[in-house]
Amino acid sequence: MTVLLHLDASPRRRSVSRDVGAAFVAGWQEVRPTGVRTYRDLTADPVPFIDEAWTELCDHVLREGITELDRLKEAVRTPAQAAAWAIVEPLLAELIAADVVLIATPMYNYSVPASLKSWLDQVTFPRMSLAGRRFVVASARGGSYAPGAPKAPYDHQERYLRDFFVGHFAVDDVTFINAELVNARIDPALAHLRDAHERSLAEALKSARELGRRYAQEAADE
Repeated sequence: MTVLLHLDASPRRRSVSRDVGAAFVAGWQEVRPTGVRTYRDLTADPVPFIDEAWTELCDHVLREGITELDRLKEAVRTPAQAAAWAIVEPLLAELIAADVVLIATPMYNYSVPASLKSWLDQVTFPRMSLAGRRFVVASARGGSYAPGAPKAPYDHQERYLRDFFVGHFAVDDVTFINAELVNARIDPALAHLRDAHERSLAEALKSARELGRRYAQEAADE
C-alpha cells in the first residue's frame, strides 16, 4: 500500500503553503480515500535541533561505513546517544515508510524555515539512500523567484532542497509547486502585484490537486 508522508512547516495556522499542500492531499484522497497518510506539523510539534550525541551517532555511522537504514541503531552506545536516537527513530521510521513525501513550506529569508531544517538534520545520515521515493514541495514565497525575475538568483529554497534530496537521499524525483508574491496581500509596495499573486496561487492550487490525483492513480495502477 502506498504511504503519503505530509509535513507542514509554516508557523501560520492559516497559510498559503498549508493550503497548497492541502490541495495535493485533497487530490490524493479523491483517488485513495482510505489510503495511508502520515501527518506531522513541524511547528505545532517542533523537532529538536540535533545535539552532540546525535553527532556521535553520525560519526559512528560514517566511521563504520553503515549505509543500511535498518542498521543505524547500531550506533547507539551511551545513554545520551540513546536519548538522541529516541528522537530520530520515529521521524526516520515515518520517512522510510513513505512512498511519497509532501513538504509544505514557506520561503524564509531566501531559504527554508528552521523547523524544516531541524527535521532534515535529524533524519539525515551519511550515504543513506531513499531512492525510489517521490518528493513534492508545496511552497509559498513572499516575492517572485520565477526564472527571469529580478530575485531569481536569491532562491536558495528550491535550489537547496533539490540539492539536498539528490545529494543526501539519492532522490531526483522532486516536484516543486510554488505560489509566488504572497506579500502582495499585505505590503502596500506590492499592491499592484496582487492580481499576479492570485493567478500564481490559483495555478499552484490547481497543479497541486492534479498532481495529488495523478500520483495516487499511478500508485493504484502499480
